[in-house]
Amino acid sequence: MLAIQKKLTKTFYALLSLPATAMGFALSIQISALSWILTTKYGLDISEVGLVWASGPIAGILGQVIVGIISDKVWLWNGRRRPFIFIGGFLAAMMLLALPNIDVISNSLSFGGILGVAIAIALTLDLAINVSFNPTRSIIADVTPKGVERTKGYAWMQTVSGTFGVLAYVIGAVWNNYLLIYIGVGLVLILSVVPMFFIEEPKTLEHEEGADAELSGTKTSFIEILNYIQPLWGFLIYAVYAITMRLLHIKFDHYYAEIICFAITLYFILNVMLKKGENKSKHEAGLIGFKKVLAAHSFTWIGIQTMFVYMFAYVQYKVYNYPEGAAIPADIQVEMGRIVSVSFLILNAVGAVLPAFVLEPITRKIGKVKTHAICISSMAVGYAALLLFGFTPVVIYVLMGVLGIGWAATISLPFAIMSTKIDQSKMGLFMGLFNLAVVLPQLVASFGVGQAVSASPDKSLIFIVSAVSLAISGFIWFFVKED
Repeated sequence: MLAIQKKLTKTFYALLSLPATAMGFALSIQISALSWILTTKYGLDISEVGLVWASGPIAGILGQVIVGIISDKVWLWNGRRRPFIFIGGFLAAMMLLALPNIDVISNSLSFGGILGVAIAIALTLDLAINVSFNPTRSIIADVTPKGVERTKGYAWMQTVSGTFGVLAYVIGAVWNNYLLIYIGVGLVLILSVVPMFFIEEPKTLEHEEGADAELSGTKTSFIEILNYIQPLWGFLIYAVYAITMRLLHIKFDHYYAEIICFAITLYFILNVMLKKGENKSKHEAGLIGFKKVLAAHSFTWIGIQTMFVYMFAYVQYKVYNYPEGAAIPADIQVEMGRIVSVSFLILNAVGAVLPAFVLEPITRKIGKVKTHAICISSMAVGYAALLLFGFTPVVIYVLMGVLGIGWAATISLPFAIMSTKIDQSKMGLFMGLFNLAVVLPQLVASFGVGQAVSASPDKSLIFIVSAVSLAISGFIWFFVKED
C-alpha cells in the first residue's frame, strides 16, 4: 500500500477520483454531443433522440445492480472493483470512438436506418459507463472510513471529475464536439486503467454492526431488493409500461398511465417519509434512511435529465425560434451547439469548484443532509428563473451558474449520505440500487416528458417539469435524517 493511501492524503483522494473522472468525462461527452450529433448529422427528431437516450438508463437498470452484487463477492486481478473498471473504461472509449461514425458502421452492416445503430452504440456506451460508475464510486467507500474522510472522498471525486467535465465543455464550446469526442477516447482509457495499479483494495469488506446474519449474508433475494427500492415502484412500473408501448409501436394521446404511476410514486414516498428510525435497530433505521434518500434523489434526476436531453430543443425553440422539422442553416446549428456546450461548461465549472472547497466545509457545520437539501432547493429556484427569463444566451449562462450549486451537491453529497446508512459489506449492491434512483427517472424524462415536450407547442414545459421536480426533491430531502 502506498504511503499516500495509508495517510489518506489529498494526493491519494485525487488519485482515487480518477476512475470516476474517466466515466464522468465520458458522460460529459454524451451530454454535450449526443443530442447535437443525432439531430444535426443524422437528422433524428426529438422523440427519436429521446428513444436513444432511453436506451442507456435501460442498460443501467440491470448493469449497476448486477455489477454491484458481483463486485461485492469477486476477487480478480488483485481487486474487487478493478476488473469492472478496466472493462467498462475500455468499452466506453470504443463507443465514444463510434459516435461520429454511426453512419459508417450502419452502412458497413447493411442496416436500413441510423436509429438502430445509434441505439446500439448509446446502449453499449451507457452500459459501459454504468458498469464502471458503480465500482468507481464503491471503491471510495471501500478504502475510506465512515464520516468526514468519506465525505471528503466523494467531495474530491466530484471536484476532480467536475474539473475534467469543465475541460470537456471548453473543448466543445471553443473548438467542436468532434474534437471533444476524439480527445475523450484517450482520456477515458488512460484515467480508468492507470490509477487502479496504485490503489490497494481491502480483500474483506466490513459487515454493518447490528445487521443480522440473513441480511449480512452472501445472498440477497429478489424480494428483498424490491423492498429496498419501494419508493421507486411507480417509476419501475412506468418504465416497463413505456418500454412495452414503444416496442409495440403503440401511442396514446392521453396521460392516464403517467398519472397512475405518479400517484403510486407519491403513495410510497409519503409512506416512507412518515416512517421513523427511532426504536429500530441500527440496520433497520439505516434501511429507512436509504429509502428516503432514494425517494428524494429520484425527483432530482427527473428535472436534471429533462434539462440534459432537451436543452438543445429549448435553445432551438426559445432562443432561435425554429420549429420542429425546420431547415436550420449549418452556422446556426453550430451556434446552438455552442450555446448548449457553454451552458453545461458553466454548470460543471460551478459543480467542480464547490464540493471540496465549499460544500464539504459547510457539511462539517450544518451536516450533509441539510447542506444538500438547501442546494437542491436553490436548483428549483434556478429552473423557475430559466422558465421566466431564459430567452437569451447571457441569461441562460448566468442561471446555469445558479443551477451549478445543486449540480455540485447532486453528484457528491448523496453518495456520502447513502453510504453511511447501509451494510458496508454490500456496498456494491446498494450503490447499484441507488443508481436506480437515477436511471428510472431518466426513463420518465426520455419517454413521458419527451412525449409531452414533443406535443407541446411551448417548449418552456421543459423547465416547468424541472422546477417542479426539484422543488419536490428539496422538500423530501428535509425529511432525511442526518447520521
